Amino acid sequence: MEVLNLFHTGVKQQIIDRINKLTPQSQPQWGKMNVAQMLAHCKMPIGVALGTHTIKSNPFKRMLLSLFKTMLWNEKPYKQGLPTDKSFIMTGTEKDFTREQKALTETIEQFTEMNMVTNIHPLFGKLTKEQWSMACWKHLDHHLQQFAV
Repeated sequence: MEVLNLFHTGVKQQIIDRINKLTPQSQPQWGKMNVAQMLAHCKMPIGVALGTHTIKSNPFKRMLLSLFKTMLWNEKPYKQGLPTDKSFIMTGTEKDFTREQKALTETIEQFTEMNMVTNIHPLFGKLTKEQWSMACWKHLDHHLQQFAV
């Protein structure tokens, strides 16, 4: 799997085009989230980089997870059902599909090197801007594949 850089305009547009193929009736191929919850969930990692979402940092977790941080952007696909930060969990809450689709698209459009406010991931430690970008693309790709787009 080739991991792409979400800072590139064409890559960003490909992701947005895939998001626009989703409908409120889109069904997951795995997992517990419905399509609107998935869209809301996908905003969170980008929001961390942009400073619009915070994750509680835990020194022990950070030390442990820093050993695995290359999995964020390497070419090995994410496994289904990986653990996620509690603040990223959207199951159990109703989300409006149209609102979440628009919000995710706007968040992706705002995601630029200049708009990033940190290069320190609260759980994985220091990342380059390119690593952040590739990790965000890989996360989006994972969940768009979950909904077959």
